[in-house]
Amino acid sequence: MELIRGIHNICDKHQGCVLTIGNFDGVHLGHQQVLNQVVSKAHELGLPSTVMLFEPQPEELFSADQAPARLTRLRDKYTQFAKLGVKRLLVVDFNTKFAEMTPYDFVHCLLMEQLGVKFLVVGDDFRFGAKRQGDFCYLEQEANSGQFEVASTQSCCVFDRRVSSTAIRHELALGKQDAAEQMLGRRYSISGRVSHGKKLGRAMGFPTANIPIKCLVSPVSGVYVVNVCGIKKNQWLSGVANVGTRPTVNGVCQQLEVHLFDFAKDLYGRHVEVQFLHKLRDEKKFSSIDELKTQIEFDAQTARSWLIGQ
Repeated sequence: MELIRGIHNICDKHQGCVLTIGNFDGVHLGHQQVLNQVVSKAHELGLPSTVMLFEPQPEELFSADQAPARLTRLRDKYTQFAKLGVKRLLVVDFNTKFAEMTPYDFVHCLLMEQLGVKFLVVGDDFRFGAKRQGDFCYLEQEANSGQFEVASTQSCCVFDRRVSSTAIRHELALGKQDAAEQMLGRRYSISGRVSHGKKLGRAMGFPTANIPIKCLVSPVSGVYVVNVCGIKKNQWLSGVANVGTRPTVNGVCQQLEVHLFDFAKDLYGRHVEVQFLHKLRDEKKFSSIDELKTQIEFDAQTARSWLIGQ
């Protein structure tokens, strides 16, 4: 799948496509429904299926610290798009200048002139342009020029509940991994590169793989039973993980720490994916390192027992 980083990198060879636009945070079942429609239409018209998304996500620019937790990083979105057969990903630098683009310029300059869009798929609640003035009705009016067609998508529901990134965040915050999985169409996971930590876990007899959480805030927090891939080919390894600030050792930044069962090899620099299977408890501050060690031992035993029961 081709990655186009920024509008300035759009060139003549990118003229003509079937396009969809959005944040696609989570690339959940609702998103997959849209993407499948785009890929199918692109195949029918003999054009590349293309996704346009924004970095940072608009709410992260406008709301800063109040922006919702991200479900997926850009790299993970790229992976999911590729699995679904998308041919091109255009990542737009969402800054103040871009946010001030008029709906007319967005459609005529970006979609029509630069991308040569022939078919556009968006939700009927899609808004764009300065102050979100552009909407689906405006797109329909512009599509009447005959240069492109536009289609809306229907909401995807699971057990009569509308699938959305917000709903998935809500379930994850409650520790309801199964409910989140039903809307995502897969286990919720975080991926990243294993980095060096303070090796406190190793000193307590529980070495951990430390994965920095680079997004603003994680949608999950606490101690979980996990599966990890990226270590042994085509194999998932089980373990227990903590997502949080590590208050017992006066940590500040959120971090994902994973202790793998019956595994002691060096993982530094490995890119791994951590699937969250079941929440054991919330993160808490302990009065001493010894108390923390006792709790970790208990968490590991509980996680092993849970895995046996599955």
